Formats: sequence, C-alpha cells, structure tokens
Amino acid sequence: MVLVGDVKDRVAILVDDMADTCGTICHAADKLLSAGATRVYAILTHGIFSGPAISRINSACFEAVVVTNTIPQEDKMKHCSKIQVIDISMILAEAIRRTHNGESVSYLFSHVPL
Repeated sequence: MVLVGDVKDRVAILVDDMADTCGTICHAADKLLSAGATRVYAILTHGIFSGPAISRINSACFEAVVVTNTIPQEDKMKHCSKIQVIDISMILAEAIRRTHNGESVSYLFSHVPL
C-alpha cells in the first residue's frame, strides 16, 4: 500500500463503499497515522463487518467508523464503540417514491429529506 499526498497534521477520512473483514481499511488507517495524520475516520456505505472486523476496528486508530444502516448494526455497536450509524431510510423511501411516481431522483442530491 502506497500513500499519495501529504497528511501530516491533517484529519484523514477514508471513504469506501463497503468493508467486510476490515483488513485493508485498518491497514490504510495505520498508514495514514504513521504518515502524520492527527486523526483518522472511516465513512462506509455498507458495513458488513464479518470475521475479525470488529476486533480489527477496536485495535485500529480510528476515531470513528461511520456506516449507513443498509445492514443492521446494533449487535456490532455493542462490541465496538467506534461504530456510528447514519439512518438513510428516509432518503431511500423518498427515492423509491419518486421513482414510482416518475419524479426526479436527482432532486435528492440537493434536497435531502430528514
């Protein structure tokens, strides 16, 4: 793994579509911290968190690992205080409603329902 760019004295945010066993993202976090990042966060769309994932996250240098609720995370959160969940049910429901009614889904890019 090669780090491109300067992260010294900066907050680093890793963004990924999904994390399963979290080996790669934890390795990337360690790399960022050793390169001088002050804090490291992970933002994930789908937190699968299988096998050693929770143990790896707990041992890693993350300030927080933020995931959506596309997969239930209540059980994982009991074992890892670093996991935070963003509820996306309202935006998914609105996207489905708009699709069903033939309305613009791209409207949601600038008007997020709460």
